[in-house]
Amino acid sequence: MVDLKLPAGLPGLLGPLRPVLAGVLLLAAAWMGWRGWEVYADSRAREEVAAVRDTAVAAVARVLKTETQRLKEAIARPAVTTAVARGDFTGAASELAGQWKGAGEVAVVPTDLSAVYAALPAGGYGRLAAMEAAVVEGGPVAWVVRDGRAPQLALAAPIRQGDALAAIAVGQVPVARLTAPLDNAMLEDGAYLALRQQAFTVHERGDASLAGGAETLAAKIPGTEMRIAAAVPDVAGGPFGLGGVPLLAIAALLALAGAALLAAPRLRRASTQGDAVDDDLTLADAVAMPATPVRGGDGTTATAGAGEPPPLPGLPGAPNGAGVDPSIFRAYDIRGVVGRDLDARVAELIGQAIGTVMHEQGHADVVVGRDGRLSGPTMTEALIAGLRRAGRNVIDIGLAPTPVTYFGAYHLRAGSCVSVTGSHNPPDYNGFKIVVGSETLSGPAITDLHARIASGRLHTSDTPGELSTQDIGEDYVQRIAGDVQIDRPLKVVVDAGNGVAGELGPRVLRAIGAEVTPLYCDIDGTFPNHHPDPSEPHNLADLVQMVQRLDADLGIAFDGDGDRLGVVTRDGTNVFPDRLLMLFAADVLERNPGAMVIFDVKCTGRLPGWILRHGGSPLMWKTGHSLVKAKMRETDAELAGEMSGHFFFSERWYGFDDGIYAAARLLEILAAAPGTPTETLDALPDGLSTPEIKVEAPGGDPHAFVERFREQARFEGARASTIDGLRVDWPDGWGLVRASNTTPVLVMRFDADSPEAMARIQGAFREQLRAVQPDLALPF
Repeated sequence: MVDLKLPAGLPGLLGPLRPVLAGVLLLAAAWMGWRGWEVYADSRAREEVAAVRDTAVAAVARVLKTETQRLKEAIARPAVTTAVARGDFTGAASELAGQWKGAGEVAVVPTDLSAVYAALPAGGYGRLAAMEAAVVEGGPVAWVVRDGRAPQLALAAPIRQGDALAAIAVGQVPVARLTAPLDNAMLEDGAYLALRQQAFTVHERGDASLAGGAETLAAKIPGTEMRIAAAVPDVAGGPFGLGGVPLLAIAALLALAGAALLAAPRLRRASTQGDAVDDDLTLADAVAMPATPVRGGDGTTATAGAGEPPPLPGLPGAPNGAGVDPSIFRAYDIRGVVGRDLDARVAELIGQAIGTVMHEQGHADVVVGRDGRLSGPTMTEALIAGLRRAGRNVIDIGLAPTPVTYFGAYHLRAGSCVSVTGSHNPPDYNGFKIVVGSETLSGPAITDLHARIASGRLHTSDTPGELSTQDIGEDYVQRIAGDVQIDRPLKVVVDAGNGVAGELGPRVLRAIGAEVTPLYCDIDGTFPNHHPDPSEPHNLADLVQMVQRLDADLGIAFDGDGDRLGVVTRDGTNVFPDRLLMLFAADVLERNPGAMVIFDVKCTGRLPGWILRHGGSPLMWKTGHSLVKAKMRETDAELAGEMSGHFFFSERWYGFDDGIYAAARLLEILAAAPGTPTETLDALPDGLSTPEIKVEAPGGDPHAFVERFREQARFEGARASTIDGLRVDWPDGWGLVRASNTTPVLVMRFDADSPEAMARIQGAFREQLRAVQPDLALPF
């Protein structure tokens, strides 16, 4: 037998400390044993889910190989190749559909894909991306597409005549064929498995809360842009970096040592009574000894934090919603003139209405930030009172650009936020941009807040919500600087227009490596130098002058709340946001081929072709930051942009509009380019385009006028789009008239390939506009 002996005399020396030391050893043994079991179980769980993942990868690869082979065999049929040789692509598609059993929406098109481009968006951007990839790769391509419907597996392959590409065949099969291996996988409870294509999750099983960390166990499906991601609940590594088995062994030794200490007194007593036992303790004896329980302190616990918040002063019982102007509840946010449309009472009711929506959706916490307007503190205090009355816990981050407030909803794990801001409007405006449960409120969700107030459908909690304050400015700076660093220093002038981005904007750009000269960066809610709206060229005049005076590489401008970006070059060119979006798209698509890029109706007609040529899927959508964010979530787009200067990055960021982050990404791209920033920006496709032309709406109702214009206007030889207002496209340019959702004006923009085309397009619009309203004051 192996003996475990205590050193001679040690039991007497330890005296009364023996039970305490034994208890410590036994507690350490229990903790080591528990951690060892956790680490061991985690290791086994990871091995098991990795095996399931590998099986799924092989199964999906077999499905794709089978479907691809069926397509290749079908397009090799003489009936198909003969029809292609005759140029009868419709007949070839009919023959192919007959041979390719189970496939739908079969088409055969020429390799230039011109017919597919002309049919957009009806033809589907996802199918087009698959066909583009088949042309580039010269072989079959599998791609999961949605195009606004349920996912389908699109397969595209070239049809050859000798060595030359003669046509492209494409069709769709049910995506269930691809996802069946995941459904059939033997997945343990608490694990997660997903089929993903770039940023899009095609299908998932198991615990969806693990989705965010599943890329660490992802495995690529060979020859595709797809992968199987997997995850198990995360368990921290063992103490000292040890694995499960070593931890369990240490736990056993500690338990034996603790038991030995507890057994020593009994052995000594037995010795004094004449038993034939000495002070040495055998392993068998120690294991047989019962352990003495070790108790903690007095059983009390201390709670961290500041305790209960003080009671809210003067909260009225039943709020009165009468007299709240419904016109301030707009398409994207709430906005009005302080003292006329907005006051503390209205702000408090709005806060309670937002809190009611949060209560109904089960969201407890909300981040609140404000811009630098003079009315900001009063509006914020009242808003917070309303939110707390509805029982919501408020984290007040104080003075902060709107994107930092959005960032706070993620960083502080609140999921909801309200930015108190008048954006780029005049100083007497203020308002609220609202996110509830990661969804930006817009349209009916905004007007529903007014309906709740007007009808008194507001939740009042028995206990007011808590209030805490936190400064997350440095967290925001470090989050960006930890991801973006420029390759070479660039000299930049930053004009914040005395808006709230004046402090954090320069800090972020310095943190990523730029040399920054601030211009109008002191925060002043009266905006004493110029209006904080970079979409108006005259607001950039001082920035242009400063860039040229300092011989800087670039000029950066932010709007009043920091969610929009303006850019000027060293030679004084105002780089319109749709051209900046070209630069962003080319960069994002290098890493995410086939990704969706969304742009609003005011962007140049050159943008869709640019996105397609760089391997992306373009989608034109309505103007409005909340509308674009909703469309991004619907389509899993990696990037979006608006002509107003809002840019939305899902790749490497959170998908909300952020002028400061967009400026950092811009400098990253420009610093990596071989030429100067001016040369890089000048190389982007350009033509003749006007800035936004704003015309006072007849009767102050732009929506009513646009509706009449859409009904009565007639443009020969052009394609009309009514996604947002009326946009009319000719082969050499386009024009747009839409209703502003923030001010009572008509917004117009024109874009053309030549001065002659510009004059013709503006003339056609002038004629049709005045046919609807003869006295309409037009500046063109």
